Amino acid sequence: MNLSKIIAIVLIILSLFIGYIGINKVQENTNKINFLGIKIEASDESGQQKGYLYIGFAVLLLAGGLYSLNKSK
Repeated sequence: MNLSKIIAIVLIILSLFIGYIGINKVQENTNKINFLGIKIEASDESGQQKGYLYIGFAVLLLAGGLYSLNKSK
């Protein structure tokens, strides 16, 4: 295995980890309550934005890792 394959695999694994953190951040900052037939939704916009940034960064890392892995073949 050469160095570029190892870096590509590390990028892919890192992207999965960061994507998992981002999804959890989005879910933690959104709450829904059904009270007497009325749906109430409360969310923390800044927390959701951070979660979406993590997800976006994870997608970029995944694309970079896949590109590096395919280029090294």
